[in-house]
Amino acid sequence: MKPYEIVQDIFIVGGPDLTDGRDGCVYLLNLDESILIDTGAGWSVEQIIGNIKRFGFDPKNLKKIILTHCHIDHIGGAPEIKNRFGSKLYIHQLDAPPLEKGDPIRTAATWYQTTFPPTSADVKFNLPEEILTIGEQKIFCLHTPGHTPGSICIYLDRGGKRILFAQDLHGPLLEEFGSNLKDWDRSTQKLLVLEADILCEGHFGIFKTKKDVKNYILSYRRQYGVE
Repeated sequence: MKPYEIVQDIFIVGGPDLTDGRDGCVYLLNLDESILIDTGAGWSVEQIIGNIKRFGFDPKNLKKIILTHCHIDHIGGAPEIKNRFGSKLYIHQLDAPPLEKGDPIRTAATWYQTTFPPTSADVKFNLPEEILTIGEQKIFCLHTPGHTPGSICIYLDRGGKRILFAQDLHGPLLEEFGSNLKDWDRSTQKLLVLEADILCEGHFGIFKTKKDVKNYILSYRRQYGVE
């Protein structure tokens, strides 16, 4: 699999079938500035940077990294990218402590037989919905707890489509991660209301029709017994 443009100015540049099997999916928004959504597990930073360059973009323009939650397969590359390019890290305040302490359990680093260095967050979301405005583009960051207490989902309207980044919508829901089924139920209901046209998921790729997005969310609601 090769990196590609999903819709205008939105690209997938990393993921288990693209860079490293341990990576969650990594998405690039090329707006007035470049933004990464998640960073992979940390072993494939050079490949991710190479994929960004492949599209003709300068990684020095990576001004923001939005971390959807605090697990190593999504945050592992953040320290290196932040240090190299001065990117600011955004994360929800409830998932910031594992990031900043390098908590081996809550970051799931132990799952990957590795460690995560304590890394400071620059911006901590604390509202049910926060909006980043980049030029004329609004990026909506929703607090969607369930998988972790501080999980967020991101959506924006671009090219006549609503694109939803719902990393690890599928879970798992585990006590050691601070998962909560009731929160997850409410969060997935919120996502259904959005009626997204495209879902960019954390491990299972991209779903490109409104029907497919809805069915994907409903399939996990059935699996977790909240349908």
